[in-house]
Amino acid sequence: MRFDDRFLEEIKSRVRLSDVIGKTVKLKRQGREFVGLSPFTKERSPSFFVNDDKGFYHDFSSGKHGDLISFFQETERLSFMEAVERLASEAGVPLPAPDPQAAEQEKKRQGLSDWMDLAAAWFEGELRRPPGREARAYLERRGLPDTEWKRFGLGYAPESRTALKDYLIAKGAKPGELVDAGLLIAPEEGGAPYDRFRNRIIFPIADARGRVVSFGGRALDPNARAKYLNGPETSLFHKGRLLYGLPEARKLMHAGGADAPLVVVEGYMDAIACQRANIAAVAPLGTALTEDQMEVLWRLHPEPTLSFDGDAAGRRAANSAMDRALPLIKPGKSFRFAIVVGGKDPDDVLREQGPAALKAQLTDTTPFVEQLFHRERDLEPLDTPERIAGLKVRLRKLAATIADPDLSQAYREDLLGRFDEMRGVKVSAFQKGSVERGPWRERGPWRGRPQQGGIVGPIGPDSQTKDLATLNRILPKPLTAALAYAVLQDPHVLDDKVEVLSAQGFCDTRLAALADQMVQFRFEHDHIDAVSLRRHLSSRGLSEHTIQDLQKAAKIANTPFLAAGVDANSARSLWTRAYELVVKLGTLERAVEGAKQDLARDNDSSTLMRLKTERDLLKRLVDTGAWSDEGEAAVWLN
Repeated sequence: MRFDDRFLEEIKSRVRLSDVIGKTVKLKRQGREFVGLSPFTKERSPSFFVNDDKGFYHDFSSGKHGDLISFFQETERLSFMEAVERLASEAGVPLPAPDPQAAEQEKKRQGLSDWMDLAAAWFEGELRRPPGREARAYLERRGLPDTEWKRFGLGYAPESRTALKDYLIAKGAKPGELVDAGLLIAPEEGGAPYDRFRNRIIFPIADARGRVVSFGGRALDPNARAKYLNGPETSLFHKGRLLYGLPEARKLMHAGGADAPLVVVEGYMDAIACQRANIAAVAPLGTALTEDQMEVLWRLHPEPTLSFDGDAAGRRAANSAMDRALPLIKPGKSFRFAIVVGGKDPDDVLREQGPAALKAQLTDTTPFVEQLFHRERDLEPLDTPERIAGLKVRLRKLAATIADPDLSQAYREDLLGRFDEMRGVKVSAFQKGSVERGPWRERGPWRGRPQQGGIVGPIGPDSQTKDLATLNRILPKPLTAALAYAVLQDPHVLDDKVEVLSAQGFCDTRLAALADQMVQFRFEHDHIDAVSLRRHLSSRGLSEHTIQDLQKAAKIANTPFLAAGVDANSARSLWTRAYELVVKLGTLERAVEGAKQDLARDNDSSTLMRLKTERDLLKRLVDTGAWSDEGEAAVWLN
């Protein structure tokens, strides 16, 4: 739902800022303002001011400033929608009625939500009835006493194809509704729907407001095809956007104050173990941590801690999270890492060593940049010059994937500094200052590196020059061929994208070596033109036949940035737009491959189908040349 400014001003005018904030912060009047201790930081002298006349608060200790909506967002970790709903409730103002179609959808969702609540209560009851004997024994072996079951809404789904179905239909539910809610499975070949969860311990999955939207089930049968099973995507449940344990984690963070950590663990039992130790923790829902889930985490905490198991699956999950997070991190939004020692998971540590030991291990964290460097350093033995140079290239490329330019530069400096330290290279303060403040930096957004007796050098492959003769008679994709051919015609189209090209290439493996050589040449020379670039590439084995192949493929693409009569600035702008869409398509291709791997784990194809649809739409846009329409391109680039 969207709220217009008049409605927002209306609800803010109905309440006094000091009255609402005064419920959680002890305020004293000081002239025309109220003052109290900061709710965001720990302080002894009050520096938090509230001004009813102007309708804002200002906290000098943290620098935070805002109105009641932002106050609820900051102190209770609410989304904007949730904060508006909370303020409307305080003001006694009903929310504006949605449009009829939205109202009908909300009515349907509310009906499904009612069945989810009934199902959750039924599962809880079954856990304590005779059929739940084995489930109770399992929970007790895991060190989870029955006094905690209610807190986490734990339940049991008995070994029956219709037990839940029969119960809910007796309460008035229709089978189709229960299928829509994800509680029943409708056989593809036809026939009566049956219970999705059978002989499983049940973990309710709640949205940010604490409403049950799905369930996860842990199989008690050791031979079950899937050890853990989540409900499917529904109108209530979008597993790529939600996190298990979120409502309870928010309560713990609110109780713990501004310095309370937020930990991301792998599974339900790990999240429960942390929360029992008063550590705010959440878990992804059977898949790798998604970009949407990262945004949810950052709304709650500027640097959540990722704590995955030390086994191969845990390392894959940590690596996937790092790769997905790199383009998104920025000042005030990053992650830290904590590894639970001894091959244990948080649930093991709590059960064997107690809450104090678990807290100690989860607060012993590693910064994102350090974890990233260690991953790349340990990727392969650094026993040859080629492998050492390869590490340096990877570090540069990873730093270049960070969208925020200042943070990208800071990461590059930090990673290469760690590389030099590992190699025993001492860089003088004069050299560091020269790299950062010397004339090289003024030449563009690219950066130099120390070399023999000087400062600047290539960002591309250092000691492993790639032979372009292998590109002869290639058959590249039309649009990527056009992008590469345009660089041969006007190398300055690279000026704003050279760092990205260093990391992403042309998103066409057949042109990877060519992209590397173009980047290397761009960084080695102050002044470049088409003639000097071609001469350099020719010396590396690029033939005229290959250039002709690129030109022929480019003509098939019918690209406007190569059209006759287009001025240089327009051509460069069109080239940049096309290149950004190709990179976007490459990102979607990788996301589809990741979703295929997720499918093997949880048998839920909805995320894969959504990504494939998005990928196919963008591919059609790219292949048909419709990308040159500014409006069509903006849909994808914005």
